[in-house]
Amino acid sequence: MFKVTKVAPNRIDLELGGSLDQEAMRKGLDDLIKQSEGISEGLMLYTITDFAMPSAAAISVEFGRLPELFSMVNKFDRCAVLSEVSWLRSAAEIKGMLIPGLEIKAFELNERDAAEAWLSDTSAK
Repeated sequence: MFKVTKVAPNRIDLELGGSLDQEAMRKGLDDLIKQSEGISEGLMLYTITDFAMPSAAAISVEFGRLPELFSMVNKFDRCAVLSEVSWLRSAAEIKGMLIPGLEIKAFELNERDAAEAWLSDTSAK
């Protein structure tokens, strides 16, 4: 599952769960890029449940869309990542250190309230 929901003019929620095949990745990325249009100073809540590595074909779709994804990421200032998998949380925060202008903070899956509070904390920008 790769679900994208625009919940506010500057916020997108992503839900990722289970394994992704080529078609699910393509559709999810299409939705993400389309729903990110017009966003500036964006916020993202990224929830990862039941993580499974995407198929090789799905990963190739993602690599093929990297230029669009890098452009889209520049529209966002903050991303809260929720996951029960500790290495995914660590990887997300490391990724945040490597992407200029994007602050990523990871939370355990049961810390949604804390993630929401961090996203909405305008004093931390």
